[in-house]
Amino acid sequence: MKQTLLLVFGILLLQGCQSLPPAEDEIDGDTVFVSANHCLNEYLDDLEKVHYGPCLKVIAINDNEPAVGEDGFIELPAATALTIGVSCVYRHADGSPIPATMENVDFDVSKNTFAKAGQRWYLHAHKQARRVVGCEPTLSRSVYPTNDTN
Repeated sequence: MKQTLLLVFGILLLQGCQSLPPAEDEIDGDTVFVSANHCLNEYLDDLEKVHYGPCLKVIAINDNEPAVGEDGFIELPAATALTIGVSCVYRHADGSPIPATMENVDFDVSKNTFAKAGQRWYLHAHKQARRVVGCEPTLSRSVYPTNDTN
């Protein structure tokens, strides 16, 4: 009797696991998710402090104000060409923005950029957090800078 009860419990457990929603990075559908804003940081081991890099904010999708979800992401159609308008700003050592460094640019997305639906993406203001100038958006699946600064 115990074996039958364990078998039934095991089957129910497996059925429950199969009916769970997909993982956050594997959401079904025909959309992708892009962070509405993101700031780069880099920890400096030798100085034992955080360097606050540039921040990027999405200000437009095809010249329209984006709808930002409660999770801070913008839902976009997968496999679709579009233009993402962004605003970049650099920060002081305390993390506050430096208004004089604000710059707006467009980031063009081809229909091949978001080929796989359901993924989360981050737009960074630059490839690294330090020793960079200007707003050169870089698309990544990671919250971390593409390059570490030497």
